[in-house]
Amino acid sequence: MSQAQPRRPASSEQGQDGAIRYGDVFPAVSGGLAKKPVAPQDAATMQSAETMAFGETIKGGPAATMQSAAARNERMGVVAHDQATDVTAVQGVSVSETRVPGGRIVTEFVAGQAVGQYLEPDDAAAAAGDETKITIGEALEAAGYAAGTRPVERSDAAAIQAAEVRATGMDGNIPGGLAAQAQSAADSNAWGARDGDKATLGDVLSNATAKLVADKEVEADVAARVAFAETRNKQDVTARPGGVAASMATAARLNK
Repeated sequence: MSQAQPRRPASSEQGQDGAIRYGDVFPAVSGGLAKKPVAPQDAATMQSAETMAFGETIKGGPAATMQSAAARNERMGVVAHDQATDVTAVQGVSVSETRVPGGRIVTEFVAGQAVGQYLEPDDAAAAAGDETKITIGEALEAAGYAAGTRPVERSDAAAIQAAEVRATGMDGNIPGGLAAQAQSAADSNAWGARDGDKATLGDVLSNATAKLVADKEVEADVAARVAFAETRNKQDVTARPGGVAASMATAARLNK
């Protein structure tokens, strides 16, 4: 179910003070949050959010990962039991959902950055086998919602191009199409100084279904090609949580 993020090598899991930081357990996290030690109240808040969304804490999910890291940090005296990370105290943790045919895609955020994504089939669909399939356009729209505030990067543009090619059967960017828009946004963002001035995934992927000249159901080979395109264009060779590849992988599983 979870779009798990690979952990960094053990040698880099601790800072000089021995703390386990967000960047150690969630490699896709960036900026100031990546350097912050995981704090007990952050973990407690994420546990509450998961419980509200799923009725329980997800085994091996972000809340469990944060609880383990926070407990170690507390034992080492790096953080206090009632401590929360400053950016998390301000921006919070949250769980959002995107409805798709047959279920929902749930994404978890810490201080606005996605740290996990899950597929939750509807009870009726899980019991009876829903014939409705998620399309590439719908999966792109879900990515635009889940990671919508994140600036478009070259890896996103590559993933969107791969998705558009699979949806339309046409090689290369379609003039004015999704891939062309994503590539233009990524090129522009590369020169931007402030994230607030950059084009986001939400900007590019809103109404993606209507923007595609053709569409098709998401299958395993589609998800694999999109994931390859995204990861080969990222320095850390990992897919963005809640991003295009993650959304396609989730859709492919739901379509089985």
